[in-house]
Amino acid sequence: MVLKFLDKVTTAVEIQEIYMQRCIDLASKGAGHVAPNPMVGSVIVHHDKIIGEGYHQQFGKAHAEVNAVNSVPAELRHLLAESTLYVSLEPCSHHGKTPPCADLIVRSEIPRVVIASKDPNPYVAGKGIQKLLDAGVEVITGVLEKEADYLNRRFMTFYLKHRPYIILKWAESADGFMAPNEPKQVWLTNNYSKKLVHQWRSEEQAIMVGKRTVEIDDPELTVRLIEGRNPARIVIDRTLSLPLSHKIFLPGAPVYVYNELKEHKDGDIHFEPINFSIPVLPQVLKSLVMHHIQSVIVEGGPATLQHFINENLWDEARVFTAPVKLNSGKPSPKLPGQIAKEEGIGGDGLKLFINPSI
Repeated sequence: MVLKFLDKVTTAVEIQEIYMQRCIDLASKGAGHVAPNPMVGSVIVHHDKIIGEGYHQQFGKAHAEVNAVNSVPAELRHLLAESTLYVSLEPCSHHGKTPPCADLIVRSEIPRVVIASKDPNPYVAGKGIQKLLDAGVEVITGVLEKEADYLNRRFMTFYLKHRPYIILKWAESADGFMAPNEPKQVWLTNNYSKKLVHQWRSEEQAIMVGKRTVEIDDPELTVRLIEGRNPARIVIDRTLSLPLSHKIFLPGAPVYVYNELKEHKDGDIHFEPINFSIPVLPQVLKSLVMHHIQSVIVEGGPATLQHFINENLWDEARVFTAPVKLNSGKPSPKLPGQIAKEEGIGGDGLKLFINPSI
């Protein structure tokens, strides 16, 4: 791949950003497949020509740098010693499920590496960069760092804030109600929006609802409308009054039930005890960190959602507005801040909010 538009007017910084954007685009292909690892993309450039590229495709499999090096044709391998490797996250320096990528770069005699973000994982945290520098590799960092950090916001939040990244999601009527007053299930959004929600679920590690939602809607909380991985399911049931016949307890993904009565594991169901005399949500999030869950999409009712908002435990919110009116019912939660993005999904509206205080 030759970037024909590069000319004498293009600055070195702009060239670096062009190739790093390609890394970020590649990395995004790993969404829903690599967690709890970060999404990472890499390209190898020789004289303004990409001779190899790759991304981390699946948790436990080869990292982006490995796939990029392996993609270089055998007859071009000698060019590695004259090339620049771009990567959207600092190369790992430790033995995990795969060998250290920093070692591969040194072994491949690649003389220059351009990195977007430093890895906050304490197993790496600058050690990959230092290993490259110690081997005489030129290292440049911070190229499109903000964009790369945003792509891996779940991973970054987990290690820097020691909690999962939290996405609030709900649907409301045109007049601002989530549900009627009587306890019955009402679908507001269209089929396009429902399918999009299932895509979102596949991209997060866990989904949380309130006990009341389970009782009224009996949701499956799966990704059955698309191909993808079902998220773990979370519910707070203080006295364990929910019958195990509810669909949330069906096999296919872990279920975490936070309660005050017992600690027990029964197949996929984890009964996790917490103290209900102190704030509940921080305890739940701490437990989820212990289970290595980096992201949660909250699809509960108004009360559950408002608890997250009141405790400022949310990072973004995705709100559908259906073109129907309920005239009365349970009002939607109230969010601080402004709308970051707005679009149409069929006849539904979709607004994205970003927590202004995070």
